[in-house]
Amino acid sequence: MTSRIPRDTPLRIVPRRPLTAARRTATTRRPRPPRPPEGTPSVPELARLARAELADAVRLARWAGTGPGIAGPNGILDGATLKEAAGELDLTAGQIRAAWDRARLAGLIELHGGAARPGWRLRAWDNDDTAVLRGWVALFDAWSLAHPFLPDGGAADTLEPVGSDPALVAEVIEAAPQLLSFLHLSNGPVPIDTLLDLLRQRVAELRSERHEPPTDGAHDPLPTLLEWTLEAATQVGALRPRDPRRPDEVTLTELGSWAVWVKLEQICVAAQGPAGHMEQSAETMLRACARLSPGTARAEYRAWLAARPVAPAVAELLDTARGDDALLRGLAFEALRVVGDPAEAAVRAVVDELVLRPYAVLWIAELDGSDPDDATGLLTREEATWLWVDTAAAVADHGEGHLLVSHLETAVQGSVPGLLDEVRTVGHPRTVQVLVALAAAHPDPAVAKAMRRAAFQVHTGEA
Repeated sequence: MTSRIPRDTPLRIVPRRPLTAARRTATTRRPRPPRPPEGTPSVPELARLARAELADAVRLARWAGTGPGIAGPNGILDGATLKEAAGELDLTAGQIRAAWDRARLAGLIELHGGAARPGWRLRAWDNDDTAVLRGWVALFDAWSLAHPFLPDGGAADTLEPVGSDPALVAEVIEAAPQLLSFLHLSNGPVPIDTLLDLLRQRVAELRSERHEPPTDGAHDPLPTLLEWTLEAATQVGALRPRDPRRPDEVTLTELGSWAVWVKLEQICVAAQGPAGHMEQSAETMLRACARLSPGTARAEYRAWLAARPVAPAVAELLDTARGDDALLRGLAFEALRVVGDPAEAAVRAVVDELVLRPYAVLWIAELDGSDPDDATGLLTREEATWLWVDTAAAVADHGEGHLLVSHLETAVQGSVPGLLDEVRTVGHPRTVQVLVALAAAHPDPAVAKAMRRAAFQVHTGEA
């Protein structure tokens, strides 16, 4: 008679699945992305246009990374650095200031303690068209910062009424997406007078909603503010320069038309969230997505993300991932995969947090292009075991017993005793519950007994 003690009991009778397989209960093809309007240039061509638009900003960002790069505590170049950059790059001081602002807004430069360093987007600039387009879209979104409204910089007679009502400037900025959408849908030149009528209507609606008085008809500032808006959009590359033969008409560039289309698609996605949780908290949304198929869940993530600014959304997902529910932790990082590059800085900032580190390391590796199955090799043995226990806790709380038994196949150890030895010492707060759940679900009595013994040892501190 052979012994039933699981001295050399193998964990697997089939080849080991990668650890990433346990984090995803199923895989599905990503839904086909919506196609841009006919005539829209290809992504490489759009990226070429964006690179040309930001050429000076890229040159300055690279110089800042290799030169002194001192920006001061408020991020503004001092006179000496400005003069040095102008001389090195053969640009005027005004061009350097403009390129500096554009580089910061496009994510090409990051400031750390007053020193400028190349941003992650700059490192990908030459070989990643998507990163280039996202950088230009970031500049496009910040057009009012790239070309700020300065009442004192123009004719005092026309600009004084605007300067006395900064709320009106904010309302024009809020109305700008509607003007750009109208230009996109018109698919051709639009008279400025038409845009001015649309702006007046939108500002009146905003003022009515906020119970504010209408603008002063005697000194209508909206024509001046519209000119500022159109000039700013032109400077960031969203509008074509005025045709001298038709100076009263404006047209979107190919980049501008594509960017507005992207924004409109995001609004449509937000309006069509499949599970209707886009206005809920991240925790509520993720709990709902736990019951959805992976493809449907990704659509819900996109809808939730499209309804809020990126930075607060990423922060809320990471905060949810720090909680006690391991399933929500895994789902939060699945949602962060939908965010992609814009979440990189925030994820890198949590890579040293014990609870989040394994997930963050794998997320960053996948973002950098590593195969998800190979990325697990970046984890230490202890981190991989901790992640195994965390995933097992999610399965134990929300899955079925046979899934928990199947999860054994993903462990990096080669036998039950080896697994139990490392699980006992890894320090995961859910270790006891996981071992008890495995003991209850495993069909082999000897393995189940060994797991109950290990759970007791961890509980009593004998491990």
